[in-house]
Amino acid sequence: MSSTPPSTPYGPLQEQLAHLTTEAYRPELAEIDRLPTLDIARLMNTEDAGVPTAVAAQLPRIAAAIDGVAERMARGGRLIYQGAGTAGRLGVLDASECPPTFNTRPEDVVGRVAGGPSALVSAVEGAEDSKELAAADLERLRVTGDDVVVGVSASGRTPYAVGAVEHARRRGALTIGLACNAGSPLAAAADHGIEVVTGPELIAGSTRLKAGTAQKLVLNMISTISMIRLGKTYGNLMVDVRASNDKLRARSRRIVRLATGAPPDAVEAALDATGGEVKNAILTILGEVDPQTADRLLTESRGHLRAALTTARG
Repeated sequence: MSSTPPSTPYGPLQEQLAHLTTEAYRPELAEIDRLPTLDIARLMNTEDAGVPTAVAAQLPRIAAAIDGVAERMARGGRLIYQGAGTAGRLGVLDASECPPTFNTRPEDVVGRVAGGPSALVSAVEGAEDSKELAAADLERLRVTGDDVVVGVSASGRTPYAVGAVEHARRRGALTIGLACNAGSPLAAAADHGIEVVTGPELIAGSTRLKAGTAQKLVLNMISTISMIRLGKTYGNLMVDVRASNDKLRARSRRIVRLATGAPPDAVEAALDATGGEVKNAILTILGEVDPQTADRLLTESRGHLRAALTTARG
């Protein structure tokens, strides 16, 4: 029987939340604030340990979604994340890490959080409740059938995330709905519904915890594996790394050395000859071609180093 009369303020919404596992109250944790710090840390660690198992249950759905992302991006489409609060911030984080890691353009992987950039550090009143705001954000991006839009919401009911997926589908984009509750409106609205059910949180309703961890793991998979499929790696080496600081310049040299087995002076010479481009440097060494030929072969192979190497070796 319901304990929240629908006639009270926000009664219907309270009813919805009461049926979400991510919002569930756990009486056995009612005294958690009286426990020693180490015991609370152990509890949190035990809770977190179950997150990868919940993700594993959705791997077939995740893989199918990733294949769709890679196919769209290979023809010039974009990967766009949209969410509110923690979910939206995680999307922005994942998108912002793609340019330095995979040398993508900022417009290739995009994160949008309800309420705009200011919502990254503080709540924006009412932003997550608006499907219209989500549609307007996508209209500004001029979403097309080549794009992929990922709606992210722990509850799976956030209007901003659901609205993003619904609008994107109307525009012909491929859509993914990532939620942490079963039977969610978000997953139902998307071409690919992914529901990683992480269960009640240690602190009731604080979905920045297990649900947030699960979302981060799935977003890592979506972006990373899509980039692998797009030829942004060579084996497990990030050969499209953008060497924008000393650490990444040092990493570039290590990657070329690991990929080729060449001595340091040969690595330096190859990187110098190719303007610091890791892929090109590797190809000049392993394929025994000049920098101009390396550049041409990589262009012809659409950036796939293995394919370019096969051609170079004839």
